[in-house]
Amino acid sequence: MLLYNSLTRNRDEFVPNEPGKVKMYTCGPTVYHFAHIGNLRTYIMEDVLEKYLRYSGYDVKRVMNITDVGHLTSDADEGEDKMLKGAKREHKTVMEIAQFYTDAFFADCDKLNIKKPDVIEPATGCIDDFIRVIEGLLEKGFAYVAGGNVYFDTSKLENYYVFNNFKEEDLEVGVRDGVEADDNKKNKNDFVLWFTKSKFEDQALKWDSPWGVGYPGWHIECSCISMKHLGEDLDIHCGGIDNAFPHHTNEIAQSEAYLGHKWCNYWFHVLHLNTNSGKMSKSTGEFLTVSLLESKGYDPMVYRLFCLQSHYRKNLVFSYENLDNAKTSYQKLIARIATLREDGEVEAEAFETLRKDFTDAMDNDVNTSLAVTALYNVLKAKCSDATKRALLADFDRVLSLNRIETADAIRKAEQDKAAAAAAQEAAAHAGDPEAQEIEALIAARADAKKQKNFAEADRIRAELADRGITLIDTAQGTKWERN
Repeated sequence: MLLYNSLTRNRDEFVPNEPGKVKMYTCGPTVYHFAHIGNLRTYIMEDVLEKYLRYSGYDVKRVMNITDVGHLTSDADEGEDKMLKGAKREHKTVMEIAQFYTDAFFADCDKLNIKKPDVIEPATGCIDDFIRVIEGLLEKGFAYVAGGNVYFDTSKLENYYVFNNFKEEDLEVGVRDGVEADDNKKNKNDFVLWFTKSKFEDQALKWDSPWGVGYPGWHIECSCISMKHLGEDLDIHCGGIDNAFPHHTNEIAQSEAYLGHKWCNYWFHVLHLNTNSGKMSKSTGEFLTVSLLESKGYDPMVYRLFCLQSHYRKNLVFSYENLDNAKTSYQKLIARIATLREDGEVEAEAFETLRKDFTDAMDNDVNTSLAVTALYNVLKAKCSDATKRALLADFDRVLSLNRIETADAIRKAEQDKAAAAAAQEAAAHAGDPEAQEIEALIAARADAKKQKNFAEADRIRAELADRGITLIDTAQGTKWERN
């Protein structure tokens, strides 16, 4: 399996630290508002990666944090604490806001068939871990106290900009709009590990620490939560591309400084979901959520398919026109699957050949676009319906589009409808001897076809035709009408 590794900027062969086992960390949401569908694109692609690793035989342990404290708009401490902003907006406590939007996030994940991580850890549950690691960084000389806050000293690193070759002048304060200088920093790229001095005097959540009453910086939480549950060696770290700098850059800096060795081998970054006007956010344009899409008549599986039709390392442009195309594709796909019969045998050779198209796509840097093509190729293949159904169910262990279940439900509804119509028609003909005789002949014809006595079946059809009766064979059975 090849994965594009943001750290090496290459597609690298995936080899975990321990054979057969994968330790995977994914950055979780800041639970101050609903997740928009741009956020959820990242979680969908991480879900596909995890499920494919499991599909491939790996024992995966995935950990996710919940940011319920400490996420300021920057280390300069300007702007507004996101959690406090949500609490003020809704006149609730910070912890009430955190619980409500954590529940809402996982409700959206359920709708999108995103599997819950094995471990979900809120930042507020790990304060002692943060303090312990920060104390270790101070002892090792990688951190300092200034102005009441504890900062990580980036000047002690040989290479800080691990994901991109940034130019120093591009990162100067003042070049970026809305960023204020923090005079406590020794170096412009230093970042806060622990705040005791904040512009937010009404900061709701604070804890005692060796440096005074305060709260952790955003970056420290992911390092500590990962180390707490996955140990000192991490196989894969996932997140949106906007987290590569500075969040993931700072995670690497503090983790490797604390541990004294390389921390994570593979970095999996998902690119943005954009609108025609630019990057999607909660503050601009229509606030696009799963619930909003549902209110407009879109099944969440349509949005999942929309995401899977594009590679995770390409920016994806959202529009309702594009989503409508995905909706049409999904409906046609389900309708086609609904015509597949459940009887017959699975053809082993055809199964393995078609399955290889799928695994080749997924092994090629999780290419879900080609994996979806492999799905359509199954429907076009010359093999038994049983083989096709088995393959579609197999692929859905990874793609999770509910194809078989939805198609079967549609077919059952059609069968129930046809049965009800037949019962109604039978009741209408109950007093009609000729109708009863026709139904008996149709039943005899069906028995003849089962016994492969097609000559007798054709004879019955011809007899009825001579009497002015036309037979209409459907997936739900044979209907008849008088000419």
